[in-house]
Amino acid sequence: MTRIALLSDTHGYFDDRIAHHLRGADEIWHAGDFGSSELIMRLAALAPTFRGVYGNIDGTDVRCTEPLVQDFAVEGLRVLMTHIGGYPGHYAPAARQLLTQTRPGLFVCGHSHILRVMPDPKLGLLTLNPGAAGRHGFHRVRTLLRFGIDRGKVVDMQAVELGPRTALLDVPTPGI
Repeated sequence: MTRIALLSDTHGYFDDRIAHHLRGADEIWHAGDFGSSELIMRLAALAPTFRGVYGNIDGTDVRCTEPLVQDFAVEGLRVLMTHIGGYPGHYAPAARQLLTQTRPGLFVCGHSHILRVMPDPKLGLLTLNPGAAGRHGFHRVRTLLRFGIDRGKVVDMQAVELGPRTALLDVPTPGI
């Protein structure tokens, strides 16, 4: 079994909570919007294998090292990863074309800042979006996913909440 830690939309932010939940992963995957090439180096140092794709906010420094699309296999499971992908029934046009051409068993994307784990029975795949691990964006809670891949199957899926997006969300609301 290969243990995977999946995150996205860090927007240059990295803290001890993220590092804690990446420990023990055989592979770390990042589905775009790193925010800096320094973050890539920090993530790559935490696991034997690192895979990522650049996102729409990433500059030339990230785009020089990370591709727009990753197409690879782990434990016999074909994986397609890109930043802007959508979800079953609402895929981005470019993602839909890639999915119909490559026919992966697992599709990974980011961009929306919304954590999603959704099967797509029409295309016969599982779509994963880990939400956003960073502090930039509209999401309220920072998230990532941990799971295993064992003989072509995704197993032991865990959604991890990393805490509120900003310190302002920690302040109690009067009257509540």
